[in-house]
Amino acid sequence: MKKYTDKCREMEISIDPEKVREFEEIYDTVIREGIEENQPPDNFKKVKKRGKTAQTKAKNLLDRFIVHKEPILRFLNNLRVSFDNNQAERDIRMMKLQQKISGTFRSIEGALAFCRIRGYISTIRKNGLKVMDAILAALNGAPLLY
Repeated sequence: MKKYTDKCREMEISIDPEKVREFEEIYDTVIREGIEENQPPDNFKKVKKRGKTAQTKAKNLLDRFIVHKEPILRFLNNLRVSFDNNQAERDIRMMKLQQKISGTFRSIEGALAFCRIRGYISTIRKNGLKVMDAILAALNGAPLLY
């Protein structure tokens, strides 16, 4: 699926709906096979005397794959959606590092300023521009706007 969407993105062609249906059928088949292979044993423990019987971690994961099928496969229907969320993780990494080092921000204004600066730098990088030139432009009163 990822190779197909990467190829479509690279060649700048639209996604074939028939191919998407094929991929969704494969996804559903894999889920069904996973459920068949991960049936709980007869003597699987109950967490409490009442309530549902506990499930295995694999079964819980399969259930999440069923419930969240549409968001998981969103990259297959929309080429603007990336396969992974690495960019989003990279975007928040500095915020978490700042919190880890300092414990927290001293004020809401400081947190907002930090986010604004990091957002500006992230946008500049995503557009393939030089960060220092953009920061200097912003400090000189002419920020690059996208």
